[in-house]
Amino acid sequence: MRLYPLFADLSGLPVLVVGGGSVAKRKAAALRDAGAEVTIGAPRFEPDLAAWIREGHVRAFHGEFEPAWLEGMWLVVAATDDHPLNARVAGCAKERRIFANVVDDAALSRFHVPAVVDRSPLVVAVSTAGAAPALARRIREVLERVLDHALGPLLALAQRHRRRIVRRHGDTAARRDFYDWLYDGPVFSLLRQAKPAQAEQVLLDALECNGSVHKEGSVALVGAGPGHPGLLTLQALRLLQQADVVLYDQLVSHEVLAMARRDAECIDVGKRCGGRHVAQEHTHRLMLAHAREGRRVVRLKGGDPFVFGRGGEEMAFLRSHGVACEVVPGITAAVACAAFAGIPLTHRDHAQSICLLTAHGKDATDTLGDQVLGNPRQTLAIYMGVEKLDELAARLIAHARDAETPCAIIENGTLPQQRVIAGTLATLPALARRHAVKTPALLVIGEVAAFAREHAWFGELVDEAATGVPPRRLVQREVA
Repeated sequence: MRLYPLFADLSGLPVLVVGGGSVAKRKAAALRDAGAEVTIGAPRFEPDLAAWIREGHVRAFHGEFEPAWLEGMWLVVAATDDHPLNARVAGCAKERRIFANVVDDAALSRFHVPAVVDRSPLVVAVSTAGAAPALARRIREVLERVLDHALGPLLALAQRHRRRIVRRHGDTAARRDFYDWLYDGPVFSLLRQAKPAQAEQVLLDALECNGSVHKEGSVALVGAGPGHPGLLTLQALRLLQQADVVLYDQLVSHEVLAMARRDAECIDVGKRCGGRHVAQEHTHRLMLAHAREGRRVVRLKGGDPFVFGRGGEEMAFLRSHGVACEVVPGITAAVACAAFAGIPLTHRDHAQSICLLTAHGKDATDTLGDQVLGNPRQTLAIYMGVEKLDELAARLIAHARDAETPCAIIENGTLPQQRVIAGTLATLPALARRHAVKTPALLVIGEVAAFAREHAWFGELVDEAATGVPPRRLVQREVA
């Protein structure tokens, strides 16, 4: 280890930044945020720095650098684009035993400014000792995705009650177990749910009890999105990496499931049209049993838990049995698949509303009347409709939808094997049979569906207007 890691308390201490440009502004801002008394020195200052000087947020030396500027300083940052000047600043600082940092010059620097992940009071610093600062930034981006934003409030809570925790758990091992409980148990979960008062009360109750804290289980209903791993939310990723048990649907892609913690128990509880079927009651029992054993359970559902995902039923069941439950939304198939097919679900010239429908379930579309089905300026996004295309097309035409209304079937949306079958309301059933469309597939009906012919950017496009022409494979771009 060439550098000695050090977190410096600069509150109220004078520091100097030499330079008046954008880099100097960035360094001065970080030092101000740390509570330092910042002085900047340069012949000229960029507009924001000049405003800070006028408003008294920073002090200033106007003119060329002079060694006298260093008197009384604890730190100095050389942030100019003049290498000889930066070297002179560093040399003068060394003579006075003042730590100096020279921006983008590790050899001249006596301290380095790391890439920082801020979850105050938790701060994670990443340094490459000047070897590759750009890679330190990329590593910081990884940590930003992994470290929950509720960690800051959790640590602040632990800090506020540290004396009570130490008094209650004098034994080091017992205290370590308590902090593990803080992280794994209901306190952290309540903070993620923006319930700080309840979280604090749970902590205080635990400190009052005589026995060891009881590890309570929990369930998170997590949306896996449409299958593309890059569309998983940060919170979903964090919970997957903390889960003891993952109960997943068959529509959850292998790539998304691979993001779960390596030693997590993964159980397939999927349902699929025409395929194997796991009763919803069995899924309920599994969630409850694992949670009561003190495990962290993720119920991982394709798309969004609350959009045709039976998440409402599962939450009601868990709540009725006193199990802590949170919901992490996912990108639902209608939004994601349409986007990957180049179809805007709304468009000010063609569609002012969206209707999300399922072709399965209680009554399916039977309760919908002319106002919904016959509205030409409303986009219909229909889930699980492949097996009922003939019936759907006939019913929509009967409700005054033009037979030439553009339509698109998006098969395996967002996945490498995505296909978009473009046609009209009249021709789509025959097209689906001709091209052997299979589930999972989303049906989009409305004027906006015509955009797939021009703007589809991912996967394969099959267009009835190009009869006799082989389907074209479009360039696939990875979505981060």
